[in-house]
Amino acid sequence: MRQRKNSRHRGIGLGVILAIAAVILVALAAWKINAEKESEAIFGDERAIIGQVDLMKVVTNPELEESMVAYKGMDISFNPRMHLPNWVCWELTADETDGSIPRSNKFLCDESVPGCAEPYDYNYSGYDRGHMAPAGDMKWDKDAMSETFYMTNICPQSKTLNTGTWKRLEQKCRTWAQADSAVIIVCGPILTDKITEYIGDSRVAVPKRFFKVILSPYAEHPRGIGFIMPNDKVEGGMQAAAVSIDEVERVTGHDFFSELPDSIENIVEAQCDFHYWSTIKPPKKSSKK
Repeated sequence: MRQRKNSRHRGIGLGVILAIAAVILVALAAWKINAEKESEAIFGDERAIIGQVDLMKVVTNPELEESMVAYKGMDISFNPRMHLPNWVCWELTADETDGSIPRSNKFLCDESVPGCAEPYDYNYSGYDRGHMAPAGDMKWDKDAMSETFYMTNICPQSKTLNTGTWKRLEQKCRTWAQADSAVIIVCGPILTDKITEYIGDSRVAVPKRFFKVILSPYAEHPRGIGFIMPNDKVEGGMQAAAVSIDEVERVTGHDFFSELPDSIENIVEAQCDFHYWSTIKPPKKSSKK
């Protein structure tokens, strides 16, 4: 009798579990439908505006000196007193990630930009000439590639950062561009920190931290994410460095993506879902027969 009673109780327990699971699945389905409706209500009418505004416009911290420089593949807010950029902004499309232009490797002073450092300022400094807009993002055009080696696009970076987490984030950005058709990227040194170290005859400022913000404006649901990294080894890697764009704006004093409709800007700049970004994969390429 005891066995039958226990068996009956187990049967009732399983039925209850199945019923609860069914309720949860229905609730999740309803939540997904409502979330999609809310997203469409937020983004629907204004999504078309995204393609009509200047997504690369950045309002620079007014306390920083600035000379604007427009290159073929990137825009730069250059700080002539610090001899490095306040920020560098560029769009990376999926098609551009397939470029085949070879890496230039020829660092040059842009003599048309007052305050531009010389490549030799970095000699024996212990720091790499760290690209802000990476050469790997400009393989689609020879001139665009060469211009990434202008010292206006370069900052003193520790080798640990330059060849470590910073480089891995650059590679991730290419994956995201392939998945979402395009991303807008802004990065640079954090110049609101107190600068205590300089290198070279030009006295190039050595940043203590760097930032990067990424906007995926053409994804089904536009999204954004930011990163803040020390000029050193990044303990915990990209995930530990991930922050919201709002936080990067607070730290740097810059205003990113200011021409987005407010309803979209407020959402994407408050996000910090690194787990979601980390799972994004580019679409599989169809094999040619």
